[in-house]
Amino acid sequence: MVTVGLLVRIHARPGKEHEIEELLRDEIGLIEDESACAAWFTLRIDSGTFGLFDTFDSDDGRRCYLLGKIQSALLHRADELFTRPPTIEKVDLLAAKLPEPMAR
Repeated sequence: MVTVGLLVRIHARPGKEHEIEELLRDEIGLIEDESACAAWFTLRIDSGTFGLFDTFDSDDGRRCYLLGKIQSALLHRADELFTRPPTIEKVDLLAAKLPEPMAR
């Protein structure tokens, strides 16, 4: 059961919005390796603000994710793409509806 999450806000430098959108879409390949992450979403909040929302079964999983490849990829290009460092908020989930795991 997911109990914790992360809400990350990214503020684009003017003219870099398309690059950020591509970066966030390309990260779907990296999330496959993040076993602690139960659900992962990237979003556009407004024309210059983007976000990620991730859910986890435990605080340990969330902590490991913060040290993982996706966060590293975002921070690696932060000076080039963002007006300021991403805002990372730890959240507690009160309720969630996620699809049942698919049978393999």
